[in-house]
Amino acid sequence: MTPPKEPSRWLPKSLVCLRHYSWRKFIADVIAGLTVGLVALPLAMAFGIASGVAPQAGLYTAVTAGFLISALGGSRTQIGGPTGAFVVIVAGIIAKFGVSGLLMVTAMAGVILIIMGATGLGVAVRFIPRPVTIGFTNGISVLIASTQLADFFGLRAGDVPSDFLGRMKVLAAHASTASFATTLVACGSLGVILIWPFVTKRVPGSILALFAATSVAMLLHLPLATIGTKFGGIPTGLPAFHIPQFRADLIAPLLPSAFTVALLAAVESLLSAVVADGMTGDRHNSNVELIAQGAANLITPLVGGIPATGAIARTATNIRSGAQTPVAGMIHALTLLGILAVAAPLAKYIPLATLAAVLFVVAYNMGEWREIGSILRLSWADKAVWLATFALTVLADLTVAVEVGVALAALLYIYRVSQTTTVAAVTPEYVESGRLHILQDKEIPPYVTILRIHGPFLFGATDRLADETADLSGLGSVVILRVRNMTAIDATGVHELEKLSNRLRRTGRVMLLCGARRQPATMLEQADFVRHIGSDNILPHVQAALHRAREIHSEFDGLGSEAAGDLQAAPM
Repeated sequence: MTPPKEPSRWLPKSLVCLRHYSWRKFIADVIAGLTVGLVALPLAMAFGIASGVAPQAGLYTAVTAGFLISALGGSRTQIGGPTGAFVVIVAGIIAKFGVSGLLMVTAMAGVILIIMGATGLGVAVRFIPRPVTIGFTNGISVLIASTQLADFFGLRAGDVPSDFLGRMKVLAAHASTASFATTLVACGSLGVILIWPFVTKRVPGSILALFAATSVAMLLHLPLATIGTKFGGIPTGLPAFHIPQFRADLIAPLLPSAFTVALLAAVESLLSAVVADGMTGDRHNSNVELIAQGAANLITPLVGGIPATGAIARTATNIRSGAQTPVAGMIHALTLLGILAVAAPLAKYIPLATLAAVLFVVAYNMGEWREIGSILRLSWADKAVWLATFALTVLADLTVAVEVGVALAALLYIYRVSQTTTVAAVTPEYVESGRLHILQDKEIPPYVTILRIHGPFLFGATDRLADETADLSGLGSVVILRVRNMTAIDATGVHELEKLSNRLRRTGRVMLLCGARRQPATMLEQADFVRHIGSDNILPHVQAALHRAREIHSEFDGLGSEAAGDLQAAPM
């Protein structure tokens, strides 16, 4: 999003928010910080273990990066820390270059993020089309789940290969070594995590599963693999600072991985910030946020941490718990630090099966599986981009997957733009039909707002609609999207239209769309967008759209009520 004007353009949100801070906000931030700190506890350890490092590395990352991202970032409620997006690439880097190589990659990614934020290049992340992001998110989810099968079932498989096919082959060969007790604890933990939110959301299900499984395993002396048996426990107190070994000869080999980590951190952090904006009504500062992400990833290697970024689920939990300012994120980090200082010795009893169950849920939630249906309704080219990205993520390498996916999407972009060029003679019929589309002789009622899109509405340009409609209060009760001059649209563009439709519906407004040309009309039909806003709200030209707006106004007296929003019949 567009950063605020001077003089606060480069100020972290923490400083902006402190101008009007109060005890009421502080109490709310403390409650939210403590809550999200407890949610982050099992996740931080699980992400550390799944990445191929010790569980304390995940905790150190959550503490250090979590504090810095909140203190220096451009979002009011963003929570930073280790996330599932990095699990696969971190494990691959460690397998190839060792822990020292990982620390170098993290620091290099931090420098890249700082440069992106300082130069305004953060906008470059929007040039990743939706089929690519869905493809590698689906692939990462599958890979995370596959890395947890051995711990979930207690398989005695020894060293498991890092590649997906090799891993599955070894796990299948050792399926007979599964432990009944481990599987029972894992399934019980999974059940608690999934069912507990229906009982209450005040206490996170993962925390309850963690304490319950650990208590049962200790009381019954179950033969389970635990943090203690595998890692020897978690050191008590603050992490030790040390400067990682820097090897100049590894810069070139590690650079592609560093760019991938930086890209993932940028995409996920800004996506999380956008989600937070939608939940709070605030607007984040993209460039300041990227600088904070860079600083966090530059510092975490000094405490033996792993890459970090904004965490969507923890950010949402923070907001739902009542967070008002970035202070909540800093308290979340201090909560984890307090647990490290006081209760670290108890962590050695935590079963790995329970952490595997936590990661199974994380993998499912981050997978965006519902989006696959919308991708499959699109053109064969969009499906090919998604499938190629997904397959390469699972079977090859995340870096290769993103590179190939973006390259395919760029070719698709060029193809779609080329298809928008038309050459035809101007006929009397053409001139006459155009009268229905022009605005000059139309009366626009005060309760109607007309937004127009000119040119291709493809990935890389869709944020302009979000910027234009950031404040919905100035819009009428009926919003007409005039797309006669929108020459092309892709999956990212359709998704942006759906988001706007949902936002308008939540405020009781109705969105109409008129004048779609052949390619956009076909794409909207394939993507089921017509059902999303209702076929009655798709009009051939602006004259028909204004007539439909008058019908809506007549029925609901122009109040913009929730009943008017119900005219967009499709569920959100």
